[in-house]
Amino acid sequence: MDHTGTTISGSSQAALVDHDIAHITRAMHVSLRGDFGGPILPATYWRKRLTDLLDSGQLSAAQSHKVDSLLLQLDLLASTPLPEWERFAPAPTTPFRPAAPVKKVKPA
Repeated sequence: MDHTGTTISGSSQAALVDHDIAHITRAMHVSLRGDFGGPILPATYWRKRLTDLLDSGQLSAAQSHKVDSLLLQLDLLASTPLPEWERFAPAPTTPFRPAAPVKKVKPA
């Protein structure tokens, strides 16, 4: 079967966009809150992903509304201060390095 010059059909493209929107919906909030070292991915990353989707011109009305909703959520998350227990968490000063492996000692 020859796949040269194959394009993605409209329904396949819509499914890919749906999957992308679902992934962003699941991952954005968790990524922005991050861990003690700060956000895993910054708001600028998520904003670019969402605006790229809007700029693609491939969104249905429902998908466009969902992306708009995610952009509003992103604005809210980016402007909301971290909870107190996260604001005052110590930042790591050095990267984590695993301990050296334990050497086996032969019995005498």
